[in-house]
Amino acid sequence: MLLLQYDGAKNAVIDPDMVHHPVPDFPETVVSVFSHHLFASVLNFLGGRVIAETHDVDGIWPVYEVSYRGKRFAFYKARLGAPACVGSFEDVIPMGAKRIILLGNCGVLDRRIKDCGIIIPTRAIRDEGTSYHYAPAGDYIDVNTNYIEDFTSVLDEFGYPYIKGTTWTTDAFYRETKAKVDLRKQMGAICVEMECAAMQAMCNFRNVEFFQFLYAGDNLDHTSWDPRSLSGTAKLEDKEKIALLAFELACRIA
Repeated sequence: MLLLQYDGAKNAVIDPDMVHHPVPDFPETVVSVFSHHLFASVLNFLGGRVIAETHDVDGIWPVYEVSYRGKRFAFYKARLGAPACVGSFEDVIPMGAKRIILLGNCGVLDRRIKDCGIIIPTRAIRDEGTSYHYAPAGDYIDVNTNYIEDFTSVLDEFGYPYIKGTTWTTDAFYRETKAKVDLRKQMGAICVEMECAAMQAMCNFRNVEFFQFLYAGDNLDHTSWDPRSLSGTAKLEDKEKIALLAFELACRIA
C-alpha cells in the first residue's frame, strides 16, 4: 500500500531551502489564520509591513511583520487543506520560523460544543495523505505536545471556556458521510478539519514547534447539516477576539 512507503530521508530532490532563503531579522514565531476575512481584519487592527512572500500558481502570499504588546511576530494567511497548508509553511520555515501558532475553523461532531467554542486538539486522526510523507503510517498523531498549559492559562485569564480532545483531519469535506462521521466519533473525534495532523507531522519532521487551536463552526452532529457560523463574515467580531488569543499565547512562549 502506498501510504506505508514512508521514507524518512531528510533530503529530497527539491528541498524548501533551495527555493526560499533566510530573511534577515525574521520573527521566530509565526501566527496564522485561514479565513481571509479574519486575516484582513486582524491585519487592519495590528497594522504591519510585508517582510517576505511565498508564491504558487494561485498567486503571491505575503508574510507580514506585526507588533503585539511590544513584541514582533510574523503573520501569514494559511492555505486550506493539508497539501497546500503544509507546502506553504514549508516555504516559510527556511525564512527563519521556529514556531507556528495556527488558528483554524472546524466542524463539530458533538452538538454540545457551542458555535465559536474553542477546541484544543490533543491528537489527530490521519484521514489525509500529506502526513504520511512526514511520519510513518498510523491512525493517529499526537498534537500540541507543547504549550497546552500556557494556552489554557491564557483562556482562563480572558474567561474563555474550552474543550480538549481528538480532531479528525480529512482531505475531502464533501465525503464526510454519515457512516464516516459515526466511525470517527467512535475513534474519539469531537471535531473535523483539514490540516492539523499534516501540520503536526511536518513540524515534527522539520523540528519546528507547532500549536493549533480551533473555533467551532458547522455542526455535523445533527439530523441535517447545520452551517452555524461557517460563513467567513458570521460572528467576525467574536472570531477577531479569538484570533488575538493566538498572539497572547505567542507573547508567553516567544
